[in-house]
Amino acid sequence: MDKISAAGVNGNQQALLARMQQTAAAASATPLNAGQVIAPANGAFAASSPVSFSQVINSTIDNVDALQHSAGVRQKAIDMGQSDDLAGAMIESQKASVAFSAMMQVRNKLTSALDEVMNIPL
Repeated sequence: MDKISAAGVNGNQQALLARMQQTAAAASATPLNAGQVIAPANGAFAASSPVSFSQVINSTIDNVDALQHSAGVRQKAIDMGQSDDLAGAMIESQKASVAFSAMMQVRNKLTSALDEVMNIPL
């Protein structure tokens, strides 16, 4: 009897373990050349066109606004008795809070950097 089956591991877990072992064996069998580049799947980070700083800031502000709006909708649904998903509402509220705090920290860093640039003697 195999140690894994003796430990009470079911068939799905055994199949997953076997697949992981095959992947590990395949990875260790083919060494990586020094000149070989590993690219992300689906071109996830492909540079299609240059992005301006203002576009990034505007999209970030829009994303934070959407998170806050979503949290507000969920909280309103809880308040009006239309939903009983209190955990989901709290999670959305925390996501919005973290996103807003991060955005404010970026704003503060940008403001302090601008102040430093403005105070550079010419």
